Amino acid sequence: LTLANTIERALDRNLDIAVQRLRPLLFDLNLAEQQAFYRPTLTSNLNTSSSISPSATQLDGGLNVESQRAVFDATVSQPVPLGGGNFDVSWNNNRSESTNFFSSFNPSYRSSFAVGYTQPLLRNSRIDPTRQQLAVTRVNREISDVDLRETIVNTLSSVRDAYWELVYAVQTVAVQQQALELAERLVQDNRARVEIGTLAPIDIVQAQSEAATRRQTLAQAEQNLQTAELSLKRLIVSGTTDELWNATLNPIDQPVISHSPVNIEAAVRAALDKRTDITRARQQRNINDINIRALRNNILPSLDLVGSYQLQGQGGTRFDRMGFGGNIQRVYPGGFGDAIDELVDFEFPTWTVQVQLNYPIGQSAAKAAYARGEIQLQQIDAQLRQLELQVATEITSAAVQLDSIQRRIDAATAARDLAEQQLEAEEAKFEVGTTTSFFVVQAQRDLSTAQDSELRATLDYQKALIEFERAQETS
Repeated sequence: LTLANTIERALDRNLDIAVQRLRPLLFDLNLAEQQAFYRPTLTSNLNTSSSISPSATQLDGGLNVESQRAVFDATVSQPVPLGGGNFDVSWNNNRSESTNFFSSFNPSYRSSFAVGYTQPLLRNSRIDPTRQQLAVTRVNREISDVDLRETIVNTLSSVRDAYWELVYAVQTVAVQQQALELAERLVQDNRARVEIGTLAPIDIVQAQSEAATRRQTLAQAEQNLQTAELSLKRLIVSGTTDELWNATLNPIDQPVISHSPVNIEAAVRAALDKRTDITRARQQRNINDINIRALRNNILPSLDLVGSYQLQGQGGTRFDRMGFGGNIQRVYPGGFGDAIDELVDFEFPTWTVQVQLNYPIGQSAAKAAYARGEIQLQQIDAQLRQLELQVATEITSAAVQLDSIQRRIDAATAARDLAEQQLEAEEAKFEVGTTTSFFVVQAQRDLSTAQDSELRATLDYQKALIEFERAQETS
């Protein structure tokens, strides 16, 4: 795997990223659910009834009055998001038939069409609980995108860390194998010298002891290699059925050390502009602004403008009687269409316009809540400035560490070169018998330690570089 391959696989298969990608979709569904509040609602009613009532006075229209009634109503209502108003349109119809001999229409049809609109002028005109929740959900939807970006950045930083840890582990195994080969070669050389009488047998034991120590160190390095490989696999596979889960990973990229100076000022500006924790804090401040607007709205008096316009129509078979309750002189046939005609002709219009005022007297709970919200807003502003200072400190610290590790690598490289030269010198002196195997073993240990220190410093540089880049994007 190259590092680019590893990052590509993590973006495609990492389970943490896969889980986080679902959160914006959930907020989209929540937003759609809340926006459904502004969809029109149709309400209808259809019923029929019949009743027989005993007569209590002569005006009841008979000894026993039997009435039948059928009703059909339909109403469409819809809240309006702009301005917080609400309108409704209704169409009401009924048919009634009665044995009451005072009836002028029998059967009688009555139809009405009404339009009404209520517009808040103060409270709830700019914001109300529904629009508040919608605005908060939209901000939370943006925060979920920030959370997704944060998960991706942190995951990819972890992937790069794990990749270089694996590179370090592979190279450490190679260094320890080399150290073991040197120790075993020294054992063979010492054994040959003991056989010809130029060394004491104790030198074989000393070399064998060093070789045994190197085998232990190599075994530990191989275990660390397996652990590093497993750590990287966990970040780039989609499960135990993934093709890479049982594969052997071979990282082929090698770390590159850059000696170019770090522009701390530019890094701090970039971090303050796009870091996810600062972006999230600013979004949280936006939520607080929305809540402050809602609290300010609650302390306003309720002043609503209400208007309505209604048309009515009457139809049915009409009786022309002689006097009050007299005999029927003439019958005019009719039906439901007569009521509709009167509606269409605007024969019986009714309109109303009214203003409704509701104002609580004295210090209300809403005023106290608004004052508390203002203080919380000041607190959030202070916390945001505190966070910005913390970010600048993190960036500067990461840059200082990066510069320090660059100098450490130079020193470690020089120490490794000197350790190699020292080992060559000790081996040359050992060949001519001017030193003992103890000093050769010591030089081998020094070289192994210097090689490991150089590898560790190189890995620390990669991790510091990853941290410096990550710190400019997320916490």
